[in-house]
Amino acid sequence: MHIRQILAGGGPKFSFEFFPPKSTSAGEALFHTIAELQACAPAFVSVTYGAGGTTREATQNLVLRLQRETRLHTVPHLTCVGHSEAEISRILERYAEAGVSNLLALRGDPPRQAKASPADDFPHAADLVAFIRSFSARHGYDFGIGVAGFPEGHPATPNRMLEMDHLRAKIDAGADYICTQLFFDNHDFYDYRERCALAGIDVPILAGIMPVTSLTGLNRMAELAAGSRFPAKLLRALARANGDDAAIRRIGIHYATAQCADLLDHQVQGIHLYTLNQSTATVEIFNQLGLGRTATAIAC
Repeated sequence: MHIRQILAGGGPKFSFEFFPPKSTSAGEALFHTIAELQACAPAFVSVTYGAGGTTREATQNLVLRLQRETRLHTVPHLTCVGHSEAEISRILERYAEAGVSNLLALRGDPPRQAKASPADDFPHAADLVAFIRSFSARHGYDFGIGVAGFPEGHPATPNRMLEMDHLRAKIDAGADYICTQLFFDNHDFYDYRERCALAGIDVPILAGIMPVTSLTGLNRMAELAAGSRFPAKLLRALARANGDDAAIRRIGIHYATAQCADLLDHQVQGIHLYTLNQSTATVEIFNQLGLGRTATAIAC
């Protein structure tokens, strides 16, 4: 089943995201986390893809294990930086043979330690989307395709009008839905959603939410999100914790829960929760929202 079909089923959906573990023990811990999160009724889960394909094999192995050992539909992230058409074709063939029917197509970042700029067959994410559509048509596959959105603006595209043109190109190439980068001010998301509508973009948009559970995690988010904006309201609350780890975690989960509640009140089509391979914060958010086991959830 494609994500677009699930999103068309009515009611807001929730999404979870995981990254490939770096060791066997971390892999088993992740599967324990996934087992716990199945109580939130996820329809499918996604797996990230490292910069320049640095976790390519680990991502594929986790996706295929999820296909074999769970009833969850998996949505692999697929980036095109540093990849040739032949390499992407082999990945698509492997996923199709395993029954994977959805992908999240991203441009991605080059590896930090890259000694030289890779020769890319896909300059932009729109090129990857178009290739997946063309490949599917030629080989009789049928992939659903999601793409990324940036409510606070893409760090490489300060011109917000041009940024919307790039997003429009991804949709025109065949993308089915948008999953946003994390944000901490819902007004940024609402403005982004309105600008999408003005640009004639009418595919579903999932809002990316990541609860702050530690100051280390906060700093990591700022680095990964390439300059994510942290509202003063959130920073003041964290400062009042005075370094108390438990208090910081409670504040972060409360803030994320309030964000989710407000998004639901404003008819969001989906909420994309970045789990960081942990289940407890996500479960607490679900419980505080009063969703529990009755939630209709997707993970992408």
